[in-house]
Order: sequence, then structure tokens, then C-alpha cells
Amino acid sequence: MSQSNDHSRRRFLQGAALGTAGLMAGRAAAQTSAQTPDPAITDLSQQPWTQYLGDGVDARPYGMPSPYESHVIRRDVPWLTADAVSSVNFTPLHELDGIITPNGLCFERHHGGVAELDPGSYRLMINGLVDTPKVFTLQDLMRFPRENRIYFLECAANSGMEWRGAQLNGCQFTHGMIHNVMYTGVPLRLILEEAGVKTDAAWVLAEGADAAAMTRSIPLDKALDDCLVAFKMNGEALRPEQGYPVRLVVPGWEGNMWVKWLRRIEVGDKPWYHREETSKYTDLLANGKAREFTWAMDAKSVITNPSPQAPILHGPGPTVLTGVAWSGRGSIPRVDVTIDGGITWHQARMSGPSHDKSMHRFYYEFDWDGGPLLLQSRAHDSTGYVQPTKDMLREVRGENSIYHNNGIQTWAVNEKGEAENVEIT
Repeated sequence: MSQSNDHSRRRFLQGAALGTAGLMAGRAAAQTSAQTPDPAITDLSQQPWTQYLGDGVDARPYGMPSPYESHVIRRDVPWLTADAVSSVNFTPLHELDGIITPNGLCFERHHGGVAELDPGSYRLMINGLVDTPKVFTLQDLMRFPRENRIYFLECAANSGMEWRGAQLNGCQFTHGMIHNVMYTGVPLRLILEEAGVKTDAAWVLAEGADAAAMTRSIPLDKALDDCLVAFKMNGEALRPEQGYPVRLVVPGWEGNMWVKWLRRIEVGDKPWYHREETSKYTDLLANGKAREFTWAMDAKSVITNPSPQAPILHGPGPTVLTGVAWSGRGSIPRVDVTIDGGITWHQARMSGPSHDKSMHRFYYEFDWDGGPLLLQSRAHDSTGYVQPTKDMLREVRGENSIYHNNGIQTWAVNEKGEAENVEIT
């Protein structure tokens, strides 16, 4: 046998060994056709999709998911707000994998409904403490050097209903005010440089074109650091509900600052203290005082499967636990998981890209014995910060807050594989 053939044989045997190990890990799923013939595989002629030709290439000019996936949608909680115009719906985290959120599933949060802007008449003004006030068209913005960045966007009120105890039964509703996409846009720094920022400038005010005229004060240092003026997400134009044609991207900071339908940026020497940073988006403490300007979203994680909307359906045996983790202060090098309510912790397996201020996907494979489970995940970010328990947060901040709840989430799984939102101490 030649040396090359011997080398090929060794590679084949090594690959076969790895394949055997993989098959053993998933050993419970398959049955041999000799034991239980499965008509779905043995009698293909009975399947309707083999009896007729399918649609041609132009039948669906914009691709849509399979009708069998029609349940994978954003959902709202009707009693949560008084009006759908100023409300929120939630990303179905339990139906997703990897780290990228499809555009049609990114949660919505509006304060005055969706603004429908004509890109031909779109304008962005830069004014205030600048050398030369500027007005840019969409085409003007697209002539600047652009960047592609993957970031999570999380509403500060994500998990806010859980401050006083377990409330909403499903990770879509407890943690679904978040999405993670690739943004394409222009660094805000370049646009401000075009106008010329005066030496006494210290803040910028971002203003939206929606009926709520959303405004937020942002420190100039952040604006010059990593903020983007974005016009695409996941490669295509922003959706109207995500700020079409242009929105602000403020990586790692609360979603209310990511002003949609961006129409104006004013440069100033102090914050403006508008509605969304005084009466809203502050953290009321137990003593009645409020923390202001708590912009950064701290490290957080949630197990998406199993969870209340994604029970264990296969019965005892090999089981895959998965979830997502993120931090507004960096990346997530490690996630721990427990299946017994914190008595023992296991380091999860991280899989996929690891970017600053982006979602990270984790997995933990185990043999479920059919008994009750108490599932939790605990994120560690690249600064050394470790995700706290809800009790630890309440000890410092009380129960009056709505925003910035990054406490550890618990799912209780019963013998039937059904999961429920609970709290343990």
C-alpha cells in the first residue's frame, strides 16, 4: 500500500471513530426500520409533496418561512400597555438558534407608532455646538465610509415585570425585548467631524421623526466611540418598525437610546433632561431616590430551551439545553448552567462567533432521568462581572424599579417535561 493511501485510510478511520462517538451521543432518537417500519421513509410515494411540481423561482419574490413555521412570530401581552401604539412585542427567543435574529422577528417598541418615511425626502440635520450646521440626504450618508457590526439591542425594561416575582410564563415574554443583528452604517464620529464639533461640546441629543419625537441625551465620548448611523440590518434595508430609513445604534446601551427614524443630532455642553431620561428610564430605588443615566446593559443570560414555551417533548434520555447570553460591557467568555437549582453548576459549551456587545450562544448536553429540574444560567462577561441572582439585585435596589433587571432566571421542569417560570432562594 502506498504512503498516500495509508494516510487516507487513517484519516477515514479517524473520521469514522468521531462519527461513531457522535452517533452514540444521540443514541436514543433512532429506531431501525426492521423493528418499526416508518411509512414516512419506507413509502415515499404516499407523501403529497412527491405527487406534483412545486412553485417556480418567481412564485415568492421575497422569501418567506415555511407555513409549518407560521407559529414563529413576535407576540405581545395585550394587558401590558393601554394602547398598541405605545407598546411592545417580543422576540420568540425559544424558537431561534445561533445568535442572529431574523429581521421579521426583531421585537418592536414604539412610543408613537411606526413612522413611515419616504427615503427620497429623508433628511438628517446636525446642529448646535458645531462649526457648520449640516443637512444630509440618505444618499449623502451612504457616501461616507461604512462599517458592519453585530450588536444586541435590549430594551431597558426587558424582564422588568419580574422585579417583584415570577410573572410571565415564557422566555419570549420575560426576556424577548431583545434582538441581535448585523448593522451596516456610518460611524457617527465621521458625520460629526464633517460638521466640526466645538471644543466646549460634551453631549449630543438624538431626535426621531416619529409622532413621539423621541429624544435622548448621549455623552459625546460615546457618540465618538462606537455609535453608528445605520441604514441596513442583516444586509437589507431597515424595516419600518426598526427605524427605516435610518436609526442610531448605541452599542451596549439601553434600547431607548437607539433612536429610530433619526432626523436630528444636536451638539451641546450638557444633557437635555428630556422626558425619556427623567420621568422614564431611571431606576427608582427603595428609598425613593432614582438612579439616572444607567445606560449600559449588564451581563445577562437566559435558557431558551427547555422553557415554558419549549417543553421537553422526547422524554428521558439525551437532552440539549441551550440559551443566549450578552453584555453591554464586552463579550461573554463563559456561561454556567445548573439543572438542580444551583446545587451544582456546569460550564456550558459556547458555540458561534464571540463579539463585544453581542449575543453569545451556549449549550449543555445531559441525560435527563425524567425527574424534576430547576434550570438556571449564569453569565460571566469579559470584565469579570458575574450575573447576579434576583435577590442580590433586590438587596441593593429594592423592588420599585422597572428597568435593568439582569437577574438569573429559573425554569422549573416537571416529569412531563413542562416548564414554568419560578423563583428560588
